[in-house]
Amino acid sequence: MSGAPFKPFSATFQVLEGTDRGVQFPMLVLPLTIGREEGNGLLLNDERISRFHAKIQAEEGEILLTDLESTNGTRVNGHVVSIRRLRAGDRIQMGRTVLLFGSAQEIAERARLLKSAGNADLKMGLTGGLDPHQGISTVIHAEVVKLHTFDNPEDLTVDTPIREWMGQIFQGEKPLPSLPEINKASDVARLAELFDFLHRQLSHTLGATSTPKDGDELHLPFESWQRLQMIQLALAKYLRAVTRRDG
Repeated sequence: MSGAPFKPFSATFQVLEGTDRGVQFPMLVLPLTIGREEGNGLLLNDERISRFHAKIQAEEGEILLTDLESTNGTRVNGHVVSIRRLRAGDRIQMGRTVLLFGSAQEIAERARLLKSAGNADLKMGLTGGLDPHQGISTVIHAEVVKLHTFDNPEDLTVDTPIREWMGQIFQGEKPLPSLPEINKASDVARLAELFDFLHRQLSHTLGATSTPKDGDELHLPFESWQRLQMIQLALAKYLRAVTRRDG
């Protein structure tokens, strides 16, 4: 039985800063590794980059970057990452080198889609006025979530409500990091138990705060302050465990 030929995933990188500045690496077949030693699919001349610094792979239609426990780390759009989904236009920093992910055409297309998403009546949907089954919006909900990466707030603000719509969490009109698609009930239960555990720890800790009379400040006991740091450490451990599951 014959079928359509397999079309491998590819990725384009352009060097913005570093010794290789101005070089373009077009349509590199995935998976590949990035580093300063022969044998990498993307070889960079930068002594601050590890021999095998990061891995780029395609999975379920998305491009993933994984830091390979490099000495100096990897940043995407200025933030240190262990693993991250890439979007056209993302800036990747390794050592002194800055890479721009995506071809000019891919970045332009993403800009067009972002503009379309911004023009959609997303606000109506978030407040419950939009029926997704009536076809009022011209932008698919899942695409809105994917396309708002640039506008995704890194820090929560106190003046904008957080709400849930169609399984996605938003602050205002901007999506927060999305939940993974999980099909097994047992995995849903485990994820719910994890969030419930962390929620209870935070609730218990914040419940110990006190407000002095006629004061605008909150007092947090030292034990509660230490508990917050333990919650931060637990989250760091969970993040490390998740990113190391690939081996």
